[in-house]
Amino acid sequence: MSEKKVREPKEDNVTLGRETLVRITGGMKVKADRDESSPYAAMLAAQDVAQRCKELGITALHIKLRATGGNKTKTPGPGAQSALRALARSGMRIGRMEDMTPIPTDSTRRKGGRRRRRL
Repeated sequence: MSEKKVREPKEDNVTLGRETLVRITGGMKVKADRDESSPYAAMLAAQDVAQRCKELGITALHIKLRATGGNKTKTPGPGAQSALRALARSGMRIGRMEDMTPIPTDSTRRKGGRRRRRL
């Protein structure tokens, strides 16, 4: 009888981006409803994300940033910059940053009427 070598797959901790490992929102961190989308809440949420990633053994992140897009605003909100800064300060290495905002090629009509918003 001949002897066959069986190769076992190497156990690597590589996530392909489909699995949700941590999900924390600004609303989980502050009490008042008006503060849910604030830069402070985003900073607290990012610190918790970094802490949980370190517990899982993740040291580097690729970041995908997304604004509302479509026929609404195409710039990220006020908390995005503070969340990124908090992730970087907490020791996480940031690899690629990608903007995933949906940009329409031909959009539906914006709200506001023919003459838009008047003050």
